[in-house]
Amino acid sequence: MPEGTALVFQWPVRVYWEDTDAGGIVFYANYLKFFERARTEWLRSLGIEQGALRQSTGGMFVVSQASLRYLQPARLDDELCVTAELVESGRSSLWIAQQARLKVCATILCEASIRIGWVDAHFKPARIAPCVLQRLNP
Repeated sequence: MPEGTALVFQWPVRVYWEDTDAGGIVFYANYLKFFERARTEWLRSLGIEQGALRQSTGGMFVVSQASLRYLQPARLDDELCVTAELVESGRSSLWIAQQARLKVCATILCEASIRIGWVDAHFKPARIAPCVLQRLNP
């Protein structure tokens, strides 16, 4: 899929006490959790339930590469908008661009480039199930 042609999926996230460190800001690794949840909900919005998909095909997505850039901190009780956008779709992996933004002013706090690959039941790289590719590239 050519860059910039996909719709950007958005998922709301509230920062809870458990998300913050001793300084009261979001612990850096928790952005990965926020991004994971947004990708899961993005797939769900396309009719792709990962648990059911694993049962029906034996395969699943796994993160194979992640690159994050932290720009500004999120704080306790902040409302965030976490995005997921398919940037590139291949036969065995997807590149997804993601951002965590402050909801009130759209300031980008963290951005990521995540590669997810498809593996079979034995965790060996495989081609993405055709039913998934059809939903990603209608």
